[in-house]
Amino acid sequence: MLSNVAVLVWDEVALFELGVLCEAFGVDRSDDGLPVLDFAVCGVEPGQVRTSLGFGMEVLHGLDRVAEADLVCIPAMGMEGPVPAPVIRALRDAVERGARVLSVCTGAFALGEAGLLDGREATTHWKHTDELAGRFPLARVVPEVLYVDAGPVITSAGSAAGLDAALHLWREAYGAAAASTVARRMVVPPQRPGGQAQFISRPVPECTSDSLAPLLEWIQGNLGEELSVDLLARQTHMSARTFARRFKEETGTTPYGWILAQRVQVAQALLEQSDRSIEWIASEVGFGNAATLRHHFTRVRGVSPQQYRRTFSCTA
Repeated sequence: MLSNVAVLVWDEVALFELGVLCEAFGVDRSDDGLPVLDFAVCGVEPGQVRTSLGFGMEVLHGLDRVAEADLVCIPAMGMEGPVPAPVIRALRDAVERGARVLSVCTGAFALGEAGLLDGREATTHWKHTDELAGRFPLARVVPEVLYVDAGPVITSAGSAAGLDAALHLWREAYGAAAASTVARRMVVPPQRPGGQAQFISRPVPECTSDSLAPLLEWIQGNLGEELSVDLLARQTHMSARTFARRFKEETGTTPYGWILAQRVQVAQALLEQSDRSIEWIASEVGFGNAATLRHHFTRVRGVSPQQYRRTFSCTA
């Protein structure tokens, strides 16, 4: 469920990451046909909160508002001072009553202080993953990924990775079309898989003569074909080894991983927007048969294609 969102802040809150959460969940997009979420920024108590840039901001809500939320978010916060005890209690209470919690960047340290990372996979900004693992040895820290969804606890990396995690939650709650609408309004990619690397050598490929961007566009139009590394390497006049290295530099993942993510994404859209059979969709996106589609879709999305269609179909 994603309908009531509270962002919990205290002194030293980072403004960009706070803005990410406000933009993702606090904007009225009803003119695009999306639900309006009940959204609030909350402090330990109403009043002034000091930002990381030294000036204050007025927070109108306290922890009683947090207790109503089905999603509690923590933006990047200062790592030196202790996390206020009421914040720790509020975070623990949220998970115990069935709410989800989401951290952006160093907000993961607050979740660690609350014991919510123990026994769970988690991440944070790549500069701080070693410290997160050192301070919370019971957490299974995954370095360099964009975000980790560990049941009720979602942790994301620095800054814009918070948008990826937020879009993941929109997609999970309301479907791929809704997430794409939110992304389009924010002018960001509609889907970057959580396992994608935080840092890549060429983060924004340009359509130049030595770039893979034209090939990526071609792949998206030919997902139903057999797309081996050898074939793609020949398309770019490279050896398979050089191609694989260049591909990871530009996309942050392997050719197989990137193509798999594209196939799942297109299958997801077809499940929502068409009444075609699962077998037809599997062939159309390059999985070959329904069993292979079910395997990969369930692994990536956590539900079977049939379950996803029942929940999000626009043709029912």
